[in-house]
Amino acid sequence: MSTHIGAESGDIAPTVLLPGDPLRAKWIADNFLDDARCYSEVRGMYGFTGTWRGQPVSVQGSGMGQPSMAIYVHELFTDYDVQSIVRVGSCGAVTEDVGVRDIIIASGACTDSSMNRITFHGLDYAPVADFGLLRGAVEAAEAREGGSPFHVGLIFSSDSFYASRPELLGEMVKYGVLAVEMEASGLYTLAAKHGRRALTICTVSDHVVTGEETTSQEREQTFGEMIEIALTAALA
Repeated sequence: MSTHIGAESGDIAPTVLLPGDPLRAKWIADNFLDDARCYSEVRGMYGFTGTWRGQPVSVQGSGMGQPSMAIYVHELFTDYDVQSIVRVGSCGAVTEDVGVRDIIIASGACTDSSMNRITFHGLDYAPVADFGLLRGAVEAAEAREGGSPFHVGLIFSSDSFYASRPELLGEMVKYGVLAVEMEASGLYTLAAKHGRRALTICTVSDHVVTGEETTSQEREQTFGEMIEIALTAALA
């Protein structure tokens, strides 16, 4: 039993969907999983295990930001032997080539976090997605008739939601960054450390350039297309 999840051995499936919002975890369990049962309510960070098309899968809330996410991912890998994690989150578009409700499949993640700099003694480690999961997600997105536009590329994992130097993100956009969120870089690094698979798929919830945004309820309960892509990629 881990410190922050508190589930028993065997409660969590080898494949986990990882939303930041614990209420989105509950919504996913209620709407996508069969026979879902709650294995954790520690700190209000819900976790559920059920099946999707007959295959076991769990969904675990992780909170906001890399420090919170890293706690849950570390415990999932080390205490529950989870093999694959797909983050299903929201992000903010930073280029006009991307629209609100578009889907971002993150091939790699830039960051301003010090977590990797400390680990690698100042060297710039480049965290990337597992290629098998990435390919599966792209194929699943391509197969959806009439689905939302999707993009494959870099995202930026920020340590600050309210950045004190927002102009610095503009340089990242010049080098191909599509959107900003707060977790993917840490997730990819931890997966590499433990020899596991990880992918981040985000739905664009707001647009940094245009100011367009979705509501908190929409972010919690209406990003189902992303969930279906994630489940298909992880369990196909």
